[in-house]
Amino acid sequence: MSTGRSGHMGPSLVAVAHGTRDPAGVAVTEALVDQVRALRPGLDVRLCYLGLTGPGLQETLAGLGGRDTVVVPLLLGAGHHVRVDIPRAVADAPRHLRVRTASALGPHPLLVTALADRLTESGRQGGPVVLAAAGSSDARANGETRVIATHLSSRLGAPVVPAFLSAARPTPAEAAAGLRAAGHDDVMVAPYLLGPGFFAREAEAAAAGRASGPLGAHAALARLVALRYDEARAGSTPRQDAVTGPGRGRRLPMGL
Repeated sequence: MSTGRSGHMGPSLVAVAHGTRDPAGVAVTEALVDQVRALRPGLDVRLCYLGLTGPGLQETLAGLGGRDTVVVPLLLGAGHHVRVDIPRAVADAPRHLRVRTASALGPHPLLVTALADRLTESGRQGGPVVLAAAGSSDARANGETRVIATHLSSRLGAPVVPAFLSAARPTPAEAAAGLRAAGHDDVMVAPYLLGPGFFAREAEAAAAGRASGPLGAHAALARLVALRYDEARAGSTPRQDAVTGPGRGRRLPMGL
């Protein structure tokens, strides 16, 4: 459910997540937003969803009164939700409300940190990794996943193969089978997902028992949400040539 704080400093931060019917997924999202509140005491921080659970983004914006607001997508890539659904909801917000929209969370080095930590927590011994993303019909969003895979590979010193649970190939099962066929026995699947839910269960099924946990309420993600808020408030955005495209060797925006 959406909560806020009355004594706020600066524009309200409206965190908008994809939404899930899984209570564990909702709990993880709420825990992440609570971490953001702890980072920014006094800031009015609210949580809403694009679907499957409430409150919705339009409902939340309508309840803000006359406050300036920054909408921060709790989404890892700039797919359809970021490019279409969120702008549409913001355009329908009350006219007196000044709303700025932050970039999607990814790609960013803080996500690489969180992924590496989750793999370590899950007992990875050094073998290759399948990075299992939700997948998107937008090739640019899938390209951002490939950027993260490249940088996670550099961080781990091991192959990382990007895979997609929908809309693109390879699937996590295909990517894992390809690595095993190449002689790798210790293959780990890393869900490139925020929390539990349908896609997380699909990633775990493809992993055959060798999967790390979703990113979840990781301190690096809370820092990243606050960073995206600051960027939007300042009117700055990450360099597009650093974050888009399917090619290898792309740089990640730092902003740390």
